[in-house]
Amino acid sequence: MNLFKKLFARGNASSQDNLEDATGKYMPKDDVPVDEQFMLMFTEKGGKFLYCDNMEEAHESFHHILNENKWQQTEVCCLQDSVKANFSDFNLSFSNKNTAKFYLSNCEYLISSIGGILVSSNQLKEKKLFELPDNLVIIAYTSQLIRDISEGLQGIKNKTGMIPTNITTIQHFENKKESDDFMSYGSTTKNVYLLLVEDL
Repeated sequence: MNLFKKLFARGNASSQDNLEDATGKYMPKDDVPVDEQFMLMFTEKGGKFLYCDNMEEAHESFHHILNENKWQQTEVCCLQDSVKANFSDFNLSFSNKNTAKFYLSNCEYLISSIGGILVSSNQLKEKKLFELPDNLVIIAYTSQLIRDISEGLQGIKNKTGMIPTNITTIQHFENKKESDDFMSYGSTTKNVYLLLVEDL
């Protein structure tokens, strides 16, 4: 069943009851695909999700974000040379200042179980989330979609041979009560745009 059928089927309680009777109340539920679960959780929290077939589309979407928010020719907080190089054609002034209009970065992983974005000192350096601008634009790839935080930590360790410092998740996109999850310590509510680029 595709995503749209699932979304529209939610209102049909009697068919869900019939399904539960047929499979049994305590039978394990079908696993939701990682990409679908992430998209639902992320957008439900208020994150803005833009799927891109390639980096050219990501640049086009980024241009629309700049126009929508009137961020052209403005200061942007960006702490990674590779990201600065990738977005150097947009006439932006890159800095590490918290007073910039928005923060531009990549990430470690996208965590589907919480609809959150895993980042570390590779993206943040020594900064905490509350020290970043309120607006974030994150670039990620479909290959970075994973099920949970422990899988993300293992993936980071496998890539680098060590766990970086300052690991946290960006997962508060609306003014809701903050989680007691230790991985979101220091999290603050942010306006998040995610450019998800297909690479699989």
